[in-house]
Amino acid sequence: MTKYIFVTGGVVSGLGKGITSASLGNLLKSRGLSVVNQKLDPYINVDPDTMNPFQHGEVFVTEDGATTDLDLGHYERFTGVNLRKDANVTTGSIYRKVIERERKGDYLGATVQVIPHITDEIKRRIKGISNDVDVQITEIGGTVGDIEILPFLEAARQIRKEFGQENVMFVHVTLVPFIGPSTELKTKPTQHSVSMLRSYGISPDLIVLRSDRDLTDEIKSKVSLFCDVDLQNVINAPDLNDIYDVPLKMLDEGLDTAVDKRLNLNTPEPDLTKWKSMMSLKKGVTKNVNIAILGKYFGLPDSYMSVVEALKHACLQNKVILNLHWIDADNFDIEELSSLDGVVVPGGFGYRGIEGKISAIEFIRKNNIPFLGICLGLQCAVIEFARNVCGISDANSSEFSKNSKNPVIDILPNQNLEKDDIGASMRLGTYPCKVISDTHAQEIYGNEIVYERHRHRYEVNNKYRKDLETSGLVFSGVSPDDDLVEMIELKDHPFFVASQFHPEFKSRPWDPAPMFNSFIKASKKVDISTEKIDDSSKVRD
Repeated sequence: MTKYIFVTGGVVSGLGKGITSASLGNLLKSRGLSVVNQKLDPYINVDPDTMNPFQHGEVFVTEDGATTDLDLGHYERFTGVNLRKDANVTTGSIYRKVIERERKGDYLGATVQVIPHITDEIKRRIKGISNDVDVQITEIGGTVGDIEILPFLEAARQIRKEFGQENVMFVHVTLVPFIGPSTELKTKPTQHSVSMLRSYGISPDLIVLRSDRDLTDEIKSKVSLFCDVDLQNVINAPDLNDIYDVPLKMLDEGLDTAVDKRLNLNTPEPDLTKWKSMMSLKKGVTKNVNIAILGKYFGLPDSYMSVVEALKHACLQNKVILNLHWIDADNFDIEELSSLDGVVVPGGFGYRGIEGKISAIEFIRKNNIPFLGICLGLQCAVIEFARNVCGISDANSSEFSKNSKNPVIDILPNQNLEKDDIGASMRLGTYPCKVISDTHAQEIYGNEIVYERHRHRYEVNNKYRKDLETSGLVFSGVSPDDDLVEMIELKDHPFFVASQFHPEFKSRPWDPAPMFNSFIKASKKVDISTEKIDDSSKVRD
């Protein structure tokens, strides 16, 4: 039967439970086990689709079109396992399902309560994802002590009671802070966190200590003694420069060995040859590549998590060091772009920052700076080309120009769209793209049909395609089902490629997304002319 590992967090949020869970999945998979990861989120939103990126970070999209927490991206990038919508569970989705069942009379008039009805639904979601895999790793979001996570902890406790100690274990991730004035590392927060977890009926089997430095055996022994956990089950996870080094650090600390012993898995030693070979690519690399992300969600770096990771993957394979620049589409000097080796314009929603992106793309196009547009990046590139090359002065998107009679970017009647919970139309999940021959897109992918993940509402208006093509815009990828534009490019440019889909969601450190890989390859080779077109008057304010 499936073995269950629950990962909880204590002391503070943002400790890295997601990276710990992903690294554990990586190590167990390297031992020959089948693994699936899951995230339980305590917020009452049904899903993160409409949540502010400044608060929540990016929305990750699965193959089957679920909009989920960004930790699922970490799980996929570390394990290579494509997850489904049931890999992300929220309090909102649990309560909605229970209330729907109550309204239909499924509970036969019983008083609906947190225990057993809410916890039963949580248990059903936890057990429903495993599909007989060897190990399921379920991360419980939030921090022990938060009122929101109590039903999840109770459900996990009940699962341990149902399946037995030999099949269920708990990993608790906590913080060991360094107090500067006294130059001491403190274990008291960990002790309090474990004590609180025990008050809910859960005793951790393994403790992962997050810290800003390596911990001594003395610190580990103290945690072992006061938290009643075997010394070999106290694991140190210090801050590292590269998150992809974390599995190797956890290997050295014996994380997978402790789990193997606790659950009686009896697996062979992990084979991390490919992972170590991948990480060795960065040795001796000295060449930098200056890449900018020009967007509008810079209150939280996690807002563009998958884009940043995809850039890292491509830089690793191209043996260059990523020097990342953040440019706010609402406030930048156009000349900032002159010193860059490449610019990414990522996805987003709403009017804010649109005109800044369009001005930046015009400068990029005219000055032969490598450009990668994603989703909204493609839409802005089409609008810029329609305005400044085709001469369509009122070229706009119906998203922010409701009075436009024939917007260049619009919701089209023949779109194959799914309805989301608020009644709006979205193209979500994996859809095919037919790559046109004799294009840069064909060089990038090498296949006639590719499958990429989507998350957008607006499309290129096909009424303008002939005019755009005549003026030099190449439509290098289209949807084979409804002939919607999927990719665009320019021929006489070092690299000017954009897509409606999000290639970053399928990028892996050992297999970077083809578009990102080609973009970095072009960026590290490009020799941008010093003779710049004078657009200095176009300064965003």
